[in-house]
Amino acid sequence: MLVAMPAPPLKPRLTQAQAALTRTVRVWNESGACSDAEIPAERALTVYLDKRELVTLMTLGGQPELLVLGFLRNQRLIGSVDQIESITVDWSVGEGEVGEPGVAAVNTRLGADVTVQRSAERVVTTGCGQGSVFGDLMQSIDEIQLPPAKLTQSQLYGLVNTIRLQESTYKSSGSVHGCALFQGERMLMFVEDVGRHNAVDTIAGWMWMNDIPGHDKVFYTTGRLTSEMVIKSAQMGIPVVVSRSGITQMGLGVAQRVGLCAIGRATNKRFLCFSAPERLVWQPELLQTASA
Repeated sequence: MLVAMPAPPLKPRLTQAQAALTRTVRVWNESGACSDAEIPAERALTVYLDKRELVTLMTLGGQPELLVLGFLRNQRLIGSVDQIESITVDWSVGEGEVGEPGVAAVNTRLGADVTVQRSAERVVTTGCGQGSVFGDLMQSIDEIQLPPAKLTQSQLYGLVNTIRLQESTYKSSGSVHGCALFQGERMLMFVEDVGRHNAVDTIAGWMWMNDIPGHDKVFYTTGRLTSEMVIKSAQMGIPVVVSRSGITQMGLGVAQRVGLCAIGRATNKRFLCFSAPERLVWQPELLQTASA
């Protein structure tokens, strides 16, 4: 007896409109000497959903299509990746200059029945807070059930070291946030942007496009773990988050509520586990070896 297999989900067509991540500018040091320096090339990207202006994102423009896809996912404006037919990014409209944003056109599939219930016509600045996702998701936070995944202390040290060795825009120009997705201590994706929310949204878009589950993954960010960052990680099904910065009171409250392991101030061999310590496989002998 032949059993019909379900059709694989349709994936949207994406352009590859990567922009230069930095620009060279003239600077003067404390002695008055003139030289060149690199700065992040911040750009405005206006998103249109079925020809309706939705939002303007401030971004480096490294992977704008995935950023838009992840933004739609994390804002819960799109319920499934197969509802989107295409995402087309065009930087030539304003060439990324201030006041003339590039354009991202999102087209949904016929019959997708995507309706934006609330207005999102606003600018998401380079500031690290978005605010829009918090109220909606807090109402359904108890519906999130994270898998019983664990991370060993050795894997934690390994991923922190991988980030330390990673070539980055931050090393050349500063002023950006980096986020990464790990499986154990193996880095699957690394993204930098002017705001950490852009970076996590880009990773969310990549996971959606490639059917990557979050149950055995670790999310890393250079920024602090706010409530929104914790919510987004939990919504992606990721049970462990690591930051080289700290955690806010509301971020900790959300992490405790969903059983997410939040690790902060992770540098070299030092870290603080703020929640769900049972998800961390402690290996104190590693500290003894390092001090020997």
